[in-house]
Amino acid sequence: MSLIHPFRAVRPACGKAHLIAALPYDVMNSDEAREMVKDNPLSFLHVDKSEIDLPVGTELYDEMVYQKAKENLYGLINNGHLIQDDKPCLYLYQQVMDGRAQTGLVCCASVEEYEKDLIKKHEKTLARKEADRIKHVDTTNAQTGPIFLTFRTKKEIEERMNAYVKNAPPIYDFVAEDNVRHIAWIIDCEQDIEFFISKFKEVPTLYIADGHHRCASACRVGQQRKEANPNHTGKEEYNFFLCVIFPDTQLEIMDYNRVLKDFNGLNREQFIAKVEEKFIIEEYSNTEPYKPEKPTTFGMYPPCHIWFKLTAKKGTFQEDDPVASLDVSILQNNLLSPILNIGDPRTDKRIDFVGGIRGLKELEKRVKSGEEVLAFSMFPTSMEQLMNIADAGEIMPPKSTWFEPKLRSGLFIHLLE
Repeated sequence: MSLIHPFRAVRPACGKAHLIAALPYDVMNSDEAREMVKDNPLSFLHVDKSEIDLPVGTELYDEMVYQKAKENLYGLINNGHLIQDDKPCLYLYQQVMDGRAQTGLVCCASVEEYEKDLIKKHEKTLARKEADRIKHVDTTNAQTGPIFLTFRTKKEIEERMNAYVKNAPPIYDFVAEDNVRHIAWIIDCEQDIEFFISKFKEVPTLYIADGHHRCASACRVGQQRKEANPNHTGKEEYNFFLCVIFPDTQLEIMDYNRVLKDFNGLNREQFIAKVEEKFIIEEYSNTEPYKPEKPTTFGMYPPCHIWFKLTAKKGTFQEDDPVASLDVSILQNNLLSPILNIGDPRTDKRIDFVGGIRGLKELEKRVKSGEEVLAFSMFPTSMEQLMNIADAGEIMPPKSTWFEPKLRSGLFIHLLE
């Protein structure tokens, strides 16, 4: 059973959504964020990355940063740029990128179900990143960035979403600077709200697609407030966290590619000889970068500026293991770790990761510039692989998934009181 909770969203006033909505805080650094907002005082980055309004060099986890976030959030509310709905509602949020649309239900999910692993995870979280978002949620008394959830779709839910999109007037409809279209609808009819609540009770499991740190942090704040409240009832807003739930059939995971800074002291002949032990190597004669067309195939781009196709040999991985059979695991276990000595990709400074949204030409650019010496193009992880791993209680390797488009922050905010 999946519990969904209507809420009184704080959201942009009419005509302000395109100015307020912002990319998530963790997809850019502080300097990039400052550049993005220099002509836009309403951008939600002033809340989610509030260090941009403090002196350059301010420590990201300084108390001033969280207090500034609170000041900026309630400034937007008090000045009428953000409004709050009078009653609890549900919402629909559609994104359209390159002609592909995905539509999700905006609501709150249950902290208790997260704690009981009924909302399943596939990533480990880092304590420092969790602590940052805990402090942000607690200080602002708000969940400002929605968690990206998915579920194995049910026909009735998806059909009702589609009917609403087709027939109801949107509350927002704008195209952001990255050419992604964002459209939102409010579901304020009690009958429609009850329909979605009842149908989601038939959904056995929700899965975190993206936003593990935000989710863990929101739930931790809920736990802390529950422990501190002697009159706790379970109905308080801190018992729920902001999310957008998408049917799995509408989502697309992009490739998450790898670039390396050195060959671990090996010359070309030594490196190729070691790779050939586990992979079939073929020169790719096409002038375009090699984009893997199926699982267990990889593109490799070394300093000779020729693409090679790698195919994992039989017996080099466990086909019946949901984690070991992932392409990111195959590359890590058969090449990056044993040959290039990349033990922990999370912390090793010799490896970097390039989301598929940037294209394979970005890999070529990095190698040709000398910034990196080797690049690998990857076949994307599938939604079914992600959910199977979560069902098995396993953890995906680092940088296994890249979702696009990103959910915009600032369109829906959940206040905890």
